[in-house]
Amino acid sequence: MTKTAVVLFNLGGPDGPDAVEPFLFNLFNDPAIIGLPGPLRWLIAKLAAKRRAPVAREIYGRLGGGSPLPALTREQAAALEAQLNVSGPDEYRVFIAMRYWRPFAHETAAEVDAFGPDHIVLLPLYPHYSTTTTGSSIADWRRAAAKRGLAAETSAICCYPLADGWIAAQANLLKRKLAEAGAARPRVLFSAHGLPKKVVAKGDPYQWQVEQTAEKLAGAAGLGREDWRVCYQSRVGPLEWIAPSLDEELERAAADHTGVAVVPIAFVSEHSETLVELDIEYAGRARELKLPAYIRVPAVGSHPDFISALADQVLSPALRSDRPAPADRVRLCPEGLRQCPCPPAKTGENMRNFP
Repeated sequence: MTKTAVVLFNLGGPDGPDAVEPFLFNLFNDPAIIGLPGPLRWLIAKLAAKRRAPVAREIYGRLGGGSPLPALTREQAAALEAQLNVSGPDEYRVFIAMRYWRPFAHETAAEVDAFGPDHIVLLPLYPHYSTTTTGSSIADWRRAAAKRGLAAETSAICCYPLADGWIAAQANLLKRKLAEAGAARPRVLFSAHGLPKKVVAKGDPYQWQVEQTAEKLAGAAGLGREDWRVCYQSRVGPLEWIAPSLDEELERAAADHTGVAVVPIAFVSEHSETLVELDIEYAGRARELKLPAYIRVPAVGSHPDFISALADQVLSPALRSDRPAPADRVRLCPEGLRQCPCPPAKTGENMRNFP
């Protein structure tokens, strides 16, 4: 019997009002978010966290004072662990490592060390790879694991933007909401968290992968090409961000006298960007614009198809160094997206050792 530790990566969220400012500091002090020298980044992070903390506390106050993300991630971890252990002699234990609030990577590394695994699988709850999310979490884990002295073979999963279960879960939730809308079919807006344009310009594959998910999901949901759009939300700061924004798409829908169904296409759990931004702020904007309908499709959460998709990632033979990678483990992104951590498709190598 072999023992495998699966480490789920997520952003994390403050567990109460007092955690909001330090959570924001940790976010802004990440070199993957603000790429400045350490002392200058620390100062900017300190100032930005203090300035944004009152607004953020108000946002989390609408959610009971803290983020629901940790509890929802624990639910996903429990569901994944149950599915991985449903048959066979091997033991799987699923752990959680958050990037900007507890449990931090160093805390999780201690738990994994106590488990004594033969193999560690790093699994991001970000379906789309970005240097600012998965890349940052992997680097954080590498530091924590090295400091802890974890010697078990470690495999890292890059992304799964086209995974069948991930697409099926979203399609199921979307079709259910569209059926409730009846004959007046709304325009579907696939909304993802935005990124500064300069990040994408450096070759970050996030936007391209989001668009690939949208296209496959639209097909699975039976949408025509004119029935949907990709857009981006959650912009902060003065930098120019990738477009179009969700605000712009709501205004376009108003001009076209059509309702919208908003799908959080890059979020796998409900949190402030969905429960506050989408359900309160953008819903209010839709009322101001007098849209015929504003429908919000839920995040996949612990949908069985999504949990199956995660299990498929863990069980893929491509994660074993002594076996060749199947087609779904070969580089997905075009070679021009140079910050994709996977090897070129022509090599047929797996990506177990990225970054």
